[in-house]
Amino acid sequence: MANRRLVVTDDIHRYLVDHSVREHDALARLRAATAEMPDAQMQIGPEQGQFLALLARLMNAKRCIEIGVFTGYSSLAVALALPDDGRIIACDVSDEWTSIARRFWREAGVDHKIELKLQPATKTLQELLARGEAGRFDFAFIDADKPAYDAYYELLLQLLRQGGLIAIDNTLWSGRVADATSRDANTTALRALNDKLHRDERVDLSLLPIGDGLTLARKR
Repeated sequence: MANRRLVVTDDIHRYLVDHSVREHDALARLRAATAEMPDAQMQIGPEQGQFLALLARLMNAKRCIEIGVFTGYSSLAVALALPDDGRIIACDVSDEWTSIARRFWREAGVDHKIELKLQPATKTLQELLARGEAGRFDFAFIDADKPAYDAYYELLLQLLRQGGLIAIDNTLWSGRVADATSRDANTTALRALNDKLHRDERVDLSLLPIGDGLTLARKR
């Protein structure tokens, strides 16, 4: 049978969401609130949030790290999937955006699971390593400044246990990574990371056409 590729039109995406997504009320309200913001496109879709939550459940994850919080949709989705003693270290630099996140975390009753770090994420990750936290985390999600993705990946790989998973957002970047004429800093950084991950024998790898491209890297 020939390979088949489905072009996801708006109608197909609507069908996908209508027949897959089981969105917690707090997630739905947060998504609606974020949709009114100028930077709303930075938020992941509900199907992607649900997929991240499913991955966390499949792994029985308890200790997680998020790089890039924005208004908190992904951290809320994962926190809802964690057991009551599960924890997420959420890294961002914007008090304005994360103030929205904190409100919805509280309303959903999961704020005790999320520790927000308002400083450069590399500093937080380096502090965790300095405290002896290497190999103690189960799951991580990267969705932040693209030129720093490689630095986040390397630090997170040290922090993850064997069998731990890193999910990396935007790795197809609206197709620009496949366009050799696109040479802006974000595209160049993502293209270089994709090339590196493809060769990286430290991980098992899958790049999926979910959202704007989602790479899963499992630490061997």
